[in-house]
Amino acid sequence: MSRIAKNPVTVPAGVDVTINGQDISVKGGKGQLTFSVHNDVEVVREGDELRVVVRGKGKSAIAQSGTTRAIVNNMVTGVHIGFEKKLALVGVGYRAQAKGKVLNLTLGFSHPVNFDVPEGVTVETPSQTEIVVSGADKQLVGQAAANIRAFRPPEPYKGKGVRYVGEHIAMKEAKKK
Repeated sequence: MSRIAKNPVTVPAGVDVTINGQDISVKGGKGQLTFSVHNDVEVVREGDELRVVVRGKGKSAIAQSGTTRAIVNNMVTGVHIGFEKKLALVGVGYRAQAKGKVLNLTLGFSHPVNFDVPEGVTVETPSQTEIVVSGADKQLVGQAAANIRAFRPPEPYKGKGVRYVGEHIAMKEAKKK
């Protein structure tokens, strides 16, 4: 069995977990998430803990058990605490402004870029050069942040572009005469 799958997932107070066959539904203060578990794996509730049990045989079943445990843990954490990614805009004239479900970006193009925020994700702009993407679903938050970053990834010479806060950009030296 996977080392990750051996660890139980602790369900905190205020989080409701419903197991219906192979479907798991987790409900908390930040929202509700559902997941269909692979047939080689079973999730069992023991008190305030969730354990992942391998049904099938082989490497695939063991790999699925670790993946399922990680996904269920992220669901419980997401509905209880939530996830967030912070992005920074680096460059002269680069700005961001959140208006409802649309993020307006000025990234040095001849036109403004409008990003439609997906359902289940909230985008805030504390300042014109900061973007905070948050939500209960870790995968959805990460994908939304990656889509925003993809409009203008950081370039290696001046470092201009959209980057994650704390991301290290390997800078290149300019051409010498």
